[in-house]
Amino acid sequence: MKVLFLDAVHEVLEQRLKRAGWSCDHDYACTYDELMLKINLYDGLVIRSRLRLDATVLAKAPSLKFIARSGSGLENIDVSFAKKTGIRVYSSPEGNRDAVGEHALGMLLMLLNHLKRADSEVRNGAWRREANRGTELAQRTVGIIGYGHMGSAFAEKLSGFNCRIVAYDKYKVIHPADQAVEQVTLAELQQEADVISLHIPLSEETHHFIDDAFIAGCSRSFVLINTARGRHVDSAALRRGLDSGAVSGACLDVLEHEQHSFEALSADADNEVVESLLNSDRVLFSPHIAGWTHESYFKLSNVLADKVLADFSK
Repeated sequence: MKVLFLDAVHEVLEQRLKRAGWSCDHDYACTYDELMLKINLYDGLVIRSRLRLDATVLAKAPSLKFIARSGSGLENIDVSFAKKTGIRVYSSPEGNRDAVGEHALGMLLMLLNHLKRADSEVRNGAWRREANRGTELAQRTVGIIGYGHMGSAFAEKLSGFNCRIVAYDKYKVIHPADQAVEQVTLAELQQEADVISLHIPLSEETHHFIDDAFIAGCSRSFVLINTARGRHVDSAALRRGLDSGAVSGACLDVLEHEQHSFEALSADADNEVVESLLNSDRVLFSPHIAGWTHESYFKLSNVLADKVLADFSK
């Protein structure tokens, strides 16, 4: 088996593939057009998010047996075409579920307790206790949209906070043994949640999942958490929700106008909307790192090695 690494990942994946007798090449600067010329030479590809693997490029790969995506989202891969042509597609959400759950909880606690603002004020000589009075999670209702690896990990982290956890997942029935979580309809979640956290894949169905209509359908002012994909949220609608009070705050690890590589904001960003969010002390940001811990970097690759070798080293 000959494998091309198109993005840097933890070395454990290459080490394990080589121990199995496979050869590994690297081209972290390879463009889409350059990949078209050499993809036919490889049995496997290892990627993160830099390149799109659409039907056009995959059609040039008659020998390709698998694509290993370090991470969870598969929106940059034409999965249906891959399946139709017998190419196996692997992801590794098991590797960063704990990282995402912890990051979402950390952002939520920081927002509810005004820790970013309070820290800045104390450093600048202000001592405002009443203005920075926090809000407890206990007795609040946290709504989780999408109850796969990431959503369930967030629920696990919340389990000790004495809050009610409800979850909506269009495609999954939550096992009755998971007694800490109540499965509800989307309408019920919108009526009852004080916090709403997104843990869904990006698709046409979930693009702008949070828009003016969704916000208007919520009966309470809520905190929005998005550690999934930026395009789940209509940024202009979020700004309007914050301005009206329908949204009380937001924790955003991802932004609508990120580059598809997740490395920076794209040139088509609505600067007015972005600036208004950046200037709000009711919004917390991080640069798409919720699943990107020192520990998850290893686990993401190790999980991929487990999956690939289980199928191709028999």
